[in-house]
Amino acid sequence: MALLKIKQKSDEMKSAFKIFVYASVVLLMSSCVSQKKFTETEQKRLQCEEELAAIKGENHDLTADNTELKSRLEKLNKDFQRLISDTIRLGQDLRDLQTDYNKLNLSYTELLELAGKSEAGSKAEIQKIMAELQSSQEKLIRKQDSLRVLEEELESKQQKMMELQRILAQKDSIVNALQRKVSQALLGFEGKGLSIEIRNGKVYVSLEESLLFRSGSWEVNERGISALQKLSEVLAANPDINVLIEGHTDNVPYRGSGQVKDNWDLSVMRATAIVKIITRNSGVHPSRLTAAGRSEYAPIATNSSSEGRAKNRRTEIILTPKLDELFQIIETH
Repeated sequence: MALLKIKQKSDEMKSAFKIFVYASVVLLMSSCVSQKKFTETEQKRLQCEEELAAIKGENHDLTADNTELKSRLEKLNKDFQRLISDTIRLGQDLRDLQTDYNKLNLSYTELLELAGKSEAGSKAEIQKIMAELQSSQEKLIRKQDSLRVLEEELESKQQKMMELQRILAQKDSIVNALQRKVSQALLGFEGKGLSIEIRNGKVYVSLEESLLFRSGSWEVNERGISALQKLSEVLAANPDINVLIEGHTDNVPYRGSGQVKDNWDLSVMRATAIVKIITRNSGVHPSRLTAAGRSEYAPIATNSSSEGRAKNRRTEIILTPKLDELFQIIETH
């Protein structure tokens, strides 16, 4: 009987030991998996933070480039207006000079007639008339030279203005054609969170948050990806179009953590996510695209209502024809 009890106790101890060993192994494996997952998560977080920092740096540089481009466009408009004023002024100067020339030529003719009538007159009278004739002839030559220079300058100004008008008209034609192409490609999305319009010589494609993202997310949904893929096909077929992608939010503070902490970060990440989808199309070179975050600071509606905030939560894709030829004409004249 005693031996039986000892055997039972021994079996119980063996069972307990097996349970202990099993539990220890499970805990050890769980600990290893948790540690591995933590390490991967931490690495991903650090990678995202580095990527966000790089994007912010690029955004700063691109904002500076965009400011410079706007400055050049403003200079172009001022130069164009000044060119029109110069052309009007030169035209008036040319008319005035032509009038003076005609008067001087008439005086010269009258002096010649007077000299003919004074042949029998005194020598002093003839010398006086000849001196006046000589002076008038010199003035005529100077006026002719001035007139020729003015005509050449006016012709150059007119040619430059005509060339600028041609390129500006061509640019407007390109913008209108581009709007039609984009509208046709995105026909199934217009009125469903997407709108297209021309503003300031550019095509604006505005996409509401609901078309692209979940609230607070920067991962583009399937419907948004479909719209962006169709747009990328238009961009691939029109390589002379530059693309600016602006992310916008409402004024509700974004309570984020990790690499995205506020509305600035969210707007930048959303713009960058769209860039990455568009550039999946090998026909769209990344150098044509600029990603920018505007946070809450470029609203199109009031933030005091839910409807207004919904309008402000948007992404704008701004399509601009390249103006290299236009700038080249300005810089070479």
